[in-house]
Amino acid sequence: MNLEIADGTDMECYTAIPKDAVGKTNPGIIVLQEAFGVNHHIRDVADRFAAQGFIVIAPELYHRNAPPYFEGSYSDIDAIRPLMSAMTVEGTEADLKAAHHWLSQHELVNPANIFSIGYCMGGRVSFLANATLPLAAGVSYYAGGIKMVADKAKNIHGRHLFFWGGLDKHIGQDQIDAVIQAMDNAGKEYVNVKISYADHAFACDERPAYNEKAAKEAWALTLAFLKNNMQ
Repeated sequence: MNLEIADGTDMECYTAIPKDAVGKTNPGIIVLQEAFGVNHHIRDVADRFAAQGFIVIAPELYHRNAPPYFEGSYSDIDAIRPLMSAMTVEGTEADLKAAHHWLSQHELVNPANIFSIGYCMGGRVSFLANATLPLAAGVSYYAGGIKMVADKAKNIHGRHLFFWGGLDKHIGQDQIDAVIQAMDNAGKEYVNVKISYADHAFACDERPAYNEKAAKEAWALTLAFLKNNMQ
């Protein structure tokens, strides 16, 4: 599906709809990619949320600088760095607003129950989404570079759930401390979970760091958190 963005660009998105969805009663969720694009893993996450009753949209955040349906290699992060560096807060906010508008206007979505979730780079973007959009809540898995947007904590709308891997060498404790301190300073509500035995990308079953136990526990907590924040 293609969305027009306020800056004149257009963005491909992967969407997933529950088979038995009826009426404007269903929650919506924006699924935000890792650095590697809206790849098989992210599409699988979207499908899993649809199976749980969510109307799902996963926007292609590199659409200004990469071809549609771009997928990077897990083994070549250096090839993707220029795409990550080219992203701007303003452009990403415009993308998020377009995805949220699609959900809020969808014939099957209750606009009061729209959420975001993201992984690694997408974890940072999910935090930005919660600060930009009137979300019911947001979730960030091992949010790389989140310190860069920690100052957005004062604008957070809904509760936020953070997951970190205790073995993660990619995200220093300073990153975690920065965003949690910013949330505390802003008086925002959150749940902060560090899984001591998990590494970075522990929830991706297509990467070597996948940890089945941690992934299952985080998934169960994620679903409970989203349910608890539905109206």
